[in-house]
Amino acid sequence: MSEIPTDKAIFAAGCFWGVEYMFKKVAGVLDVVSGYTGGFVENPSYEQVCSGKTGHAESVLIVFDPNIVSYESLVRYFFEIHDFSQENGQGPDIGEQYRSEIFYINEEQKAIAEKVKDELIHRGLKVATKITKASEFYKAEDYHQNYYEKTGKAPYCHFRRRVFKNDYIKFLV
Repeated sequence: MSEIPTDKAIFAAGCFWGVEYMFKKVAGVLDVVSGYTGGFVENPSYEQVCSGKTGHAESVLIVFDPNIVSYESLVRYFFEIHDFSQENGQGPDIGEQYRSEIFYINEEQKAIAEKVKDELIHRGLKVATKITKASEFYKAEDYHQNYYEKTGKAPYCHFRRRVFKNDYIKFLV
């Protein structure tokens, strides 16, 4: 039996609960893990990240099958599920840990992220999203994983709004 090819992506787009929830709907996404990245404290706790003193962003690590969904499609979807014009926050969630940031794993991901961001800027849109080389990703505490599935609640600041014209992504039924 052959193994499914996988790749990884790391995005920060506000509260990781909503970001995780939205990406789990995408066909080709095999796993989404909520966690912290982009900071300087090793293995931070949620309380430490919320203090704003770790430099970390609430983020998600996405494992995906590149034969089903491309990294570029994931980047485009990332921009559609949060307010990429807002600095250090999303909706009611304010603070550096809620910033909009793409953490690239390799130079190809960096080039794709910059291309899509530039496309938005050239359309006259304000883009606060940072594009940064990925650092260590730390998995968040278990109670943060699959939060909306566990609680039966729904995201309060993440929803899809169409920014790109083409139908570039497929969703699970």
